[in-house]
Amino acid sequence: MSDYCQHDIVSRRDFLAKSTLGLGSVALASLLNPVQSLAGIASGGSDGTLDKLHFAPKAKRVIYLFQSGGPSQMELFDYKPLLQKRRGEELPDSVRDGQRLTGMTSHQKSFPMAGSIFDFKQHGQSGAWVSELMPHTAQVVDELCFVKSMYTEAINHDPAITFFQTGSQQNGRPSMGSWVSWGLGSDNQNLPSFCVLLSRGREGDQPLYAKLWGSAFLPSLHQGVQFRSGKDPVLYLNDPPGLKKNSRRRMLDYLKELHQIQYEKVKDPEISSRIAQYEMAYRMQSSVPDTMDISNEPDYIYEMYGPESRVPGSYSANCLLARRLIERDVKFVQLYHQGWDQHGNLPNDIKIQAKSTDQASAALVMDLKQRGLLEDTLVIWGGEFGRTNYSQGRLTETSYGRDHHPRCFSIWMAGGGVKKGFTYGETCEFGYNIAKNPVHVHDFQATMMYLMGVDHEKLTFKHQGRRFRLTDVHGKVVNDIIA
Repeated sequence: MSDYCQHDIVSRRDFLAKSTLGLGSVALASLLNPVQSLAGIASGGSDGTLDKLHFAPKAKRVIYLFQSGGPSQMELFDYKPLLQKRRGEELPDSVRDGQRLTGMTSHQKSFPMAGSIFDFKQHGQSGAWVSELMPHTAQVVDELCFVKSMYTEAINHDPAITFFQTGSQQNGRPSMGSWVSWGLGSDNQNLPSFCVLLSRGREGDQPLYAKLWGSAFLPSLHQGVQFRSGKDPVLYLNDPPGLKKNSRRRMLDYLKELHQIQYEKVKDPEISSRIAQYEMAYRMQSSVPDTMDISNEPDYIYEMYGPESRVPGSYSANCLLARRLIERDVKFVQLYHQGWDQHGNLPNDIKIQAKSTDQASAALVMDLKQRGLLEDTLVIWGGEFGRTNYSQGRLTETSYGRDHHPRCFSIWMAGGGVKKGFTYGETCEFGYNIAKNPVHVHDFQATMMYLMGVDHEKLTFKHQGRRFRLTDVHGKVVNDIIA
């Protein structure tokens, strides 16, 4: 107030500079008095921007099992007997209808239809069709909600993954987990609200970039924190050799004082984010080793998740870690598993991918259920697009490939308020177009936000004169899949 008293008239620039406490003061308050901050937030987090949720939440947490590369729906969940019957025949022009192709198949003179060589059977009381490649998933279909009518505009990997994760094909937008963290805050003061785990099925697949879990123009406190296998799960977390714990604490205290002085001068909320990140890193020095230490898990858990669950950095181990993270009230856990981009020799490569993911994915669902966590934890499984119903390159009895296909593909969800043992949407008999109940990427994002109690149209952030949101300018909640 003293600055204002020095002048009879306050300029617009000064007024705006002095009044930008907002999120920065909330973040700082949560550090100085986390209990009081927790008591004042109805959104379920200690530093979220929402004072209260827009809807009663059905999900408190999300585990997103992102299958990077684009899994072939026709080898896994979308059974198309017509393709098997007409295997090798030319795809009718009326089905393709001049739709966009990638540069990898646009030069092909022939588009031979390629039915899957793997057997499909119906499973569970729901009668869901599942390939022989997914025997463990087949056992839990009555817990799953399949969406077989997903579609996207993006036809290449980087824009397609970026679209799913940030709501835009272009760089520079906050990731889905960052939006959740910013809106809802954290329920655990000792771990990030948004954690990221990476695994790889095979070498040479499409790369992943940190922008996928970045916070962009949201406060940097809400960016995803990557956990790695090895002795340093989070980079630069440990103290340098020779630095004692009490020395570290004194350094952070003095640093906080300096940052606070700077904050009082410029009122930049990012300064408060920086203070919060330093403090979080300090607390994580104790919380991360405990979370990452899975040695005390009983043998039956390792058997449930599969033999690779004992291998740090594997998909199975990461699924187990995801469960441990959400047990500790982490809001959003993002797994990425690379290796699904199968343009050639698909039958062999998809076997490898399915084997490395099937058991652990199903185990995660059942493990959450037996602990009473599945009801309010939303689990999502799926990639950035699907694969073509025709073969890329030469088609033989045992070998073929599939190109990218954005027009229709399958994902599944479990828990967190979605219907159990339910299939939504369907594709045409050729598996090339959506025949019923299309679900756009923004519809999927809007639905996920709704399940967490958030109206996707109201969670916005003003940046460069425009209000941004995860779903950009469209998207609708898919009410038919909500229990």
